[in-house]
Amino acid sequence: MAIARNKLQLPFLLSILFLLVFLLQLGHSMAATEKENNSNPSVSWSMGREKNDLRKGSESTESLEEGGDEFTGGFSTLDSMLQWAIGHSDPEKLKEKAEYTEKLSPEEILSKQSEIKELMEKLKMPSDAELMKIAIADLTNSSSSTQERLHALNELLELVEPIDNALDMDKLGGLVAVIKELEDIESEIRTASAWVLGKASQNNAVVQNQVLGYGALTRLMKMVHSSYTEEAVKAFYAISALIRNNERGQELFYLEGGDVLLQDMLTNSSIDIRLQKKVVFLVADLADYQATISATDKNNNHMLSLLSDRVFLKSVVDLSVKRDLDLQEKVLMAVRSLLHLAPTEARDLKDFCGLDQVLERIRVQLEDLTSDEDFGDFARDIEALRREVQSLFHQKLDEAMTSPQ
Repeated sequence: MAIARNKLQLPFLLSILFLLVFLLQLGHSMAATEKENNSNPSVSWSMGREKNDLRKGSESTESLEEGGDEFTGGFSTLDSMLQWAIGHSDPEKLKEKAEYTEKLSPEEILSKQSEIKELMEKLKMPSDAELMKIAIADLTNSSSSTQERLHALNELLELVEPIDNALDMDKLGGLVAVIKELEDIESEIRTASAWVLGKASQNNAVVQNQVLGYGALTRLMKMVHSSYTEEAVKAFYAISALIRNNERGQELFYLEGGDVLLQDMLTNSSIDIRLQKKVVFLVADLADYQATISATDKNNNHMLSLLSDRVFLKSVVDLSVKRDLDLQEKVLMAVRSLLHLAPTEARDLKDFCGLDQVLERIRVQLEDLTSDEDFGDFARDIEALRREVQSLFHQKLDEAMTSPQ
């Protein structure tokens, strides 16, 4: 499937520009001539047909400019296209072209008029909704090859990024079609499908609930255990997008065994480090969300119970032992967010998780890196975060020590 995108080449636009320039020049010439004719009754047109045709040509150009809603291809109107093309053109060449148009005969003008109509037809590009329909049709066509379906998914990946387009997916039957591809025998297809669902669901509660309603979460959670790393990464990306800031999604995630899944991914040494980074980042995100919901919503909240569980906390803290600065930064961010949760016990973090020793070990490590030419700036940023976490931790620990047992 070859879906045209709004990527017009400069030479093509300039061709249209030059043709439009001659029409504009022609319009000025005609206006001047007509004014002269009106002021001098003895002067008359000797080619009445060409005069009428040329007027029609001028009117057709105006109608193209007025019909902005019908003009696509990356520009809403001819005027916006002209402005862009002029800004990317050689002024001397434009001047030469303008002078050239003044010398054209009526027959040559009519020929150029036909050319511009053909070029404008080529510029008519399908809308995003039409492109989505084409991609979905290819996806659901039983005769489409694996490469054609993969291409369709890649097109949808770009098209669903705008929120309005993502909202159209379900109306067009796209969500059902993409979710079905999660069961495909080809890992590439499953991976791309998960990626599309994640992109469409990101920061979009309507699409989140639609995808959750179709039961895709269960399949995505199974895909996280795939032996294909990229498939597992994209599946977890989709899961994160589905449950982020979505209470229903988080509850479904927990009921589907999300607590066990997170715990395993945090502690399993064979898990790809990219996945572990995504897990820790999600933990921080979940903790931030739990900190914002009302006390009423926190009653019987499974996710809040998981995040404040000391075994779970230790799994997060222990990941900092890996000498990967990016992972350590994400661990510190997660711990900072977890410290803001009221049920999180500072004593557990001190006695069971050994957070004091972990923070000191990171400090020593960062101290050696601050003078490094490649990692110095990053190390200093992480050190600032480490000090913030340490301050929050000791503050919460002091509060726990002074509060009644």
